[in-house]
Amino acid sequence: MTGTAVGVGVLAVDSGGSGLRVVVADPQRGPLAQRESREPVHTGDRGIDPGHFMAQLVPMVRELTAETGVGALSTAAVGAAGLATLGDALRAELPGALRREFGIRSVALVADAVAGYVGALGPCPGAVVAAGTGLIAVGTDLTCWRRADGWGHLLGDCGSGAWIGRAGLEAALRAYDGRPGGSAGLLACAEEMFGPMPGLPGKLYPRPDRPAVLASFAPQVAARADGDPVAAGILGAAARHMAESAAAVCPAAGEPRVSVTGGLLKMGDPLLVPLREELARRLPHAPLVAAAGDPLAGSVRIAGDLAAGALTLPSDAAMLSVVTGAEG
Repeated sequence: MTGTAVGVGVLAVDSGGSGLRVVVADPQRGPLAQRESREPVHTGDRGIDPGHFMAQLVPMVRELTAETGVGALSTAAVGAAGLATLGDALRAELPGALRREFGIRSVALVADAVAGYVGALGPCPGAVVAAGTGLIAVGTDLTCWRRADGWGHLLGDCGSGAWIGRAGLEAALRAYDGRPGGSAGLLACAEEMFGPMPGLPGKLYPRPDRPAVLASFAPQVAARADGDPVAAGILGAAARHMAESAAAVCPAAGEPRVSVTGGLLKMGDPLLVPLREELARRLPHAPLVAAAGDPLAGSVRIAGDLAAGALTLPSDAAMLSVVTGAEG
């Protein structure tokens, strides 16, 4: 992304589990240049660490403003994973830090699910399901935000990659035991990936990255769905769960739209065909549309709208809050 130098620009940030992505943009013309860090922002007793966030952000923003010739930054939109539950310190300290370093006076602090929503649908009513290792649905009628699931692999994330992988491994263990509902094909896949089934709990339970390990088996479930009714049934159930979450947050009236984003879409038709059917059945008034962009694009859109005084998205203490005239 490159562009002609502008006098006053905006800053957009996407902070997630894979690191930090940063864009300097022209409020009218969009992104000018981008940088990224592969190091996720630290979390600790105070939640997301504002000091570590700024330590990564400052040099990238300095490089971007030098590259683009942007003379000043007026506005920032920061989309951050974990903001709703781990963002108290970030909300308290980041606006002042951004003003001290860059003169930014208007800051939107945005949950990553909301940034993903805006990237997918823009400031329009509807619902977005973000489906990867975990799963969360976010919806709005432009008066308030609603969320469903996103409760983690032990309590929820129903239909996610971790959920599909866990269900596939359960089917493998059922086949190993000789219980109903097992799949010999999934058993063979599981033994190829993880070794003999009696050793599976010892390999899985102690892992701190257990959701990712479970999700690593999900592609095997999708690969067998064409000829294995158990695997196909798991993906059908995942599609039902995803549609249920979308229906829980989608406005019941008006002309909302629905979009699904995330790595689970790579499974293709074995998941997408039943998902389209479930969404059409549960939300006949809300057409399924392709996502226009990703969470970083959502942060860019929010920053531009805030700078122009045109932000119409509803405020929410946990999901989207705007601080103006932040004092250092």
